[in-house]
Amino acid sequence: MSATEFTNAYLTIEPFLTSFAYRLTQSEDRAKELVQETAYKAFKHWKMYKPHTNLKAWLMTIMRNTFINDYRRHKRRQTFNDNSTNLYFINSGKNTVNNAGESALALSEIHAVLEDLENWMKVPFLMYLNGYKYDEIASELNIPLGTVKSRIFFARRKLKQVLRVVYSSYNVIDN
Repeated sequence: MSATEFTNAYLTIEPFLTSFAYRLTQSEDRAKELVQETAYKAFKHWKMYKPHTNLKAWLMTIMRNTFINDYRRHKRRQTFNDNSTNLYFINSGKNTVNNAGESALALSEIHAVLEDLENWMKVPFLMYLNGYKYDEIASELNIPLGTVKSRIFFARRKLKQVLRVVYSSYNVIDN
């Protein structure tokens, strides 16, 4: 399919794309932008279109994927537009104070649980936390690699169990 043939085929399908874009966006301006973006992508990659296949479906797939990607990008940004003259809430973040008390408490509890682990689990686990690789731990402790992996697994499981019990006691149930 030549570029001219592709252009002519696109022009016959463009009204359907405009209608589809409006259904997706519910806004005439955004629909026009979506059609333009779809046209840009379609003409940029027109050689990827396989002749004698459904061009309309190909173009609508491009449009739908573009819409979804734009929606996700917008959701990630979560921009906040405040048109009011009162900028108190926007500027109030300058005086935010970080409270590391909860993190310090959690860290102290984790250290306490680590100290209570049996040595056969604690030593390989602490070495792993300090950046040693499994094979380095195995050669340092003179034990098989599988044993190192299982001891680290058991230590993780024990930590999860104990910390789950500790943190479940902090939950407050509202009536």
